[in-house]
Amino acid sequence: MNNESFKSLKKGEKAAKYSAYTNLFLALIKGIVGVLSGSVALIADSIHSFSDIFSSLAVYVGLKISQKKPDQKFPYGYYKVETLVSLIVSLMIVVTGFEIAFESFNDFLNPSIIQFPIISLLTALLSLVVSYYLAKYKKNIGHEVGSQALINDGKHSLIDVFSSLIVFIGIFASYMGYVSIQGISGMLVSILIIYIGAKLGKNDILALLDASIDPDKVELIKKIALEVEGVFGVHEIKVRRSGPYIFAELHLELKRGVSVKKTSDISMELEKNVKNEIYELDSLTVQAEPLQKNYQIIGVPLKNDLGLSSDITTHFGKANYFMIAKVKNGSIEMFIIKKNPAVIAETKKGIKAAELLKKENVDILVVDHLSEGPKYVLNEYLMGISKPNGNNLEEIIIYASKSFEN
Repeated sequence: MNNESFKSLKKGEKAAKYSAYTNLFLALIKGIVGVLSGSVALIADSIHSFSDIFSSLAVYVGLKISQKKPDQKFPYGYYKVETLVSLIVSLMIVVTGFEIAFESFNDFLNPSIIQFPIISLLTALLSLVVSYYLAKYKKNIGHEVGSQALINDGKHSLIDVFSSLIVFIGIFASYMGYVSIQGISGMLVSILIIYIGAKLGKNDILALLDASIDPDKVELIKKIALEVEGVFGVHEIKVRRSGPYIFAELHLELKRGVSVKKTSDISMELEKNVKNEIYELDSLTVQAEPLQKNYQIIGVPLKNDLGLSSDITTHFGKANYFMIAKVKNGSIEMFIIKKNPAVIAETKKGIKAAELLKKENVDILVVDHLSEGPKYVLNEYLMGISKPNGNNLEEIIIYASKSFEN
């Protein structure tokens, strides 16, 4: 876990702690006023707020444990504790929905007369406003630090807004003489609450089972990978969420003959680019594979232009010509011979010759020796290098194509 990740979890932990304190305040206020006014709805809402305290504490504990560094027993870290806590919060939302449904049905059958209606209305209104801003705060911090548990807890607080609204409507309706309205509206809202809780819980279960629940992230990673110089294909992209973080793996298709260093450079560049776009990415596992092609393009430096009877030269940059041959199924399918534009150059002949081969999409260069400049350029172009081996030009080209087969 890097320093930024640690700071994010600490920020989420602080938000969960503030939430617990706020819910304690609301529970005490609603409980006291509910008992004094005889409002069953306020008392029930007070009990609901007490359950919210445990919900916020669960998120706090989950984020606290998630900060523990990976160890021998948990080499992938403790991030899933946060997802587990998120599932617990989702279940509590569902339970809250059934609780409100039961209380609303009971209030519909046995409506009560409320004492001190103005104080009760102000208490319900205070609870509504505080719950709204608390929900907004937790959801914003949750999205900022990538904590699904905190986001879910924010949605739980948003449900408290509906709950307080029901209490407010019920008290106001009772004050106006319509004593049954609170029960009816409460039962309707409870259905919405149960649905939201079940939906959130489903996503948490899928995350715990390492299901791929974010296809947009898969497409984004694929797009970023294909933009990296040297990547010709990408497949088997797997993305899983563990707590507030994302773990991804993929297979890259690179040209044959790519050096280990160049492969490492490409992987590091890809990981850096993905992390710039997906801040919650913890790690990206890259497996490089040779590009799957049923043919090879072979480049050979020549002294003269005599077709397959041409003579190979050992001077790469000073070669008069280059043969560009397409080899498929162990035989030369076609070839062209191109004049080397670098011959007339006064400096950097080898580098300019290498640029010609790149333009012709050459996979493998047949050459006995290269100086450092052209060698570096060809390595950057992911071009394989094969030493001449054979009795004639055709045999040399066929050998070069086979030296880089899977």
